[in-house]
Amino acid sequence: MPLQAYSATDFVWHPQPQAQKFINELVSAFLAKNSHAADLAALMKSKTGTRFADWLDYLQVQNSPAIKARLLEVGFTNHPQPGARDHYSHDRAIFPSIVLSDSPVTRAAIKVDSVADFLAIWRLEHRVEGEPFGQFRQALAYHGTYADLYIVERHASRAFVPAHHSADKIVASLRHLERFRNRHRDFGLDDQADNRGFAHTEHLIDDAVRDLGVDWACDLFFQGERDFWQRRCRAARVQKARQDTLGLGWANHDHHTYRSSRHCYPLLIRSLEKLGFKSRERFYAGHEAHWGAQVLEQPVAGITIFADVDMTADEMLLDFPHQGFKDPVASKLGSVGIWCELHGDSFLQAGMHHLECQFDWHALKEQLEQDAQIKMMDPFTTFPYLRQAFTQGDHWPVDHRRIDLMLVHKRNSLV
Repeated sequence: MPLQAYSATDFVWHPQPQAQKFINELVSAFLAKNSHAADLAALMKSKTGTRFADWLDYLQVQNSPAIKARLLEVGFTNHPQPGARDHYSHDRAIFPSIVLSDSPVTRAAIKVDSVADFLAIWRLEHRVEGEPFGQFRQALAYHGTYADLYIVERHASRAFVPAHHSADKIVASLRHLERFRNRHRDFGLDDQADNRGFAHTEHLIDDAVRDLGVDWACDLFFQGERDFWQRRCRAARVQKARQDTLGLGWANHDHHTYRSSRHCYPLLIRSLEKLGFKSRERFYAGHEAHWGAQVLEQPVAGITIFADVDMTADEMLLDFPHQGFKDPVASKLGSVGIWCELHGDSFLQAGMHHLECQFDWHALKEQLEQDAQIKMMDPFTTFPYLRQAFTQGDHWPVDHRRIDLMLVHKRNSLV
């Protein structure tokens, strides 16, 4: 059975300028008191095209009636977590958590893929809270004037204290990560090939969930997905290397995008639900584009999915994620369908279509073009608060048998 979806009104998004102003004030005050953090923020922009605030996992500030009232006023609500009773998060926007503490020392904690990597790159010999390969690790990076910079590594944990895991469980997590990274993806081109592919992947997911639980299994699965995508995308390899020079990794990811053929769509959604995803809002790109998407979120692992598929506006009203489409093999293909016919579904042969991360858009565009001759396509979203664009795509070779099958099925009449 699918997990309970959010209601349709849960995700009517609006800018949150007052909350943004509040966060900006806290960040500016922190950077003014910690010169090492300010230097790192400058390097983030000049070396990776990213912004310090987008890397924040949480801000810890001194508790007071005034700060608590301000938090509630701008839309934060109290969601206690292990190790952080006064933990506030914003349900209507992407902001770092706020933790209230009795300490007068402000703490800013930035997200990284690996605490050990960050410490090694910056040659810091600080104690790490949490076990190697565990779900929550953090360490002090730099002291300031009543303002400390921490680094945080999370693997499907919302807690603020490390959990103890047995050696057997740690080894199991590494084994499942290895299986996800090396999973077989190409099961041929016959009518049952995709079914075999999904069945194989679901078997790997079921095993990981049994050993580690849904959330940790999800985190490991998407580590493997990013690895596969990165090997097939030059811009990804370049940008990952730039972010790794500062010890950051991909911790600034915003959402992962999958493209699916119509007949595979319910299989894709079923696999994602096994990993703990819940359906959020839907998106339709318009009659000319002829595709839509179900957005899904795994709130503990912190992963958001855009699952794209060819469809009509009328089909958006149906439960297509679970029941599929009345005509699973469309006679005409949109851009998503063409891509899947040529390269395979994202969940199998092709890998993710793209990973969207948070950047300083103008800085990133200039740096990639100058440093690596990687150009950006024209942005497809140009709101003052949201600008989105793809890097120019790589050219992948296409198996001629896929083109032959498109012609045999008379699917050369394209939208």
